[in-house]
Amino acid sequence: MTNCIAFQGELGAYGHQACVEARPDYEPLPCPTFDSAIEAVRKGNADLGMIAVENSTYGRVGDVHTLLPESGLHIIDEAFVRVHINLLGKPGAQLNEIRTAAGHIVILPQCGKFLRNRNIAPVISTDNARAAMDVAIGEDMTASALASEMAAEIYGLDILARNIEDHDRNTTRFLIMSRDPDLNRRGKHGMVTSFVFRVRNIPAALFKAMGGFATNSVNMTKLESYMVGGQFIATQFYAEVEGHPDDRNVQRAMEELDYFTDHIRLMGVFPAALRRHEKENS
Repeated sequence: MTNCIAFQGELGAYGHQACVEARPDYEPLPCPTFDSAIEAVRKGNADLGMIAVENSTYGRVGDVHTLLPESGLHIIDEAFVRVHINLLGKPGAQLNEIRTAAGHIVILPQCGKFLRNRNIAPVISTDNARAAMDVAIGEDMTASALASEMAAEIYGLDILARNIEDHDRNTTRFLIMSRDPDLNRRGKHGMVTSFVFRVRNIPAALFKAMGGFATNSVNMTKLESYMVGGQFIATQFYAEVEGHPDDRNVQRAMEELDYFTDHIRLMGVFPAALRRHEKENS
């Protein structure tokens, strides 16, 4: 039986590209939303989930960090995809005749300069590959989509302009989710431990909670906050640190964190990708 990996979007989405690059032996399963991709893994319709969490130009992908802690899934790996944005049109379409460009709300700001300079109106779509599909089945020669080369091939569209992203290092980071955790040490570039926590309602609780990582020489590579339950006073934090939970310095730091928090949940332990340590030259 073929293993399956779920992603948000239609075939040809950047999530699809991430699946092909990171898990080429898995059959990609397109899902309309991040929630449905997570649900596919949770119900056993897919073995893994490829979930986009942040883009180097746009920032973090909205709502994902609120979905992950309640998903019941575990982070087992990460993947980075260099996002080359292409303007796709119907066969025979001309760039100077394009009036609109459709794409996911996350991708539109990533090529804002190009669209403004050519007076092309951005149009929000549920997914970049879906935008390509809509252009392909539509009749409007002035409509275009912002998507990958893979999407152009799948839907038979012309690439009217290549690599139109504003920043030449435009990259999206994905987390690979599984029903089962994997605490084994693996990879060649160290391990990453991810978790969510809420600090106790006492003065300077966050400052004190973070002190244990500094005094135990644990490098915290990510700390993001978001509200929970619609309350401004209920803030949860998502964090990633270098190291494995079995490392003594990580254990000591987590013990200090526990003292100043009323909730901690381990989200996953995974190998750090080489992309964390190298400079982007492509």
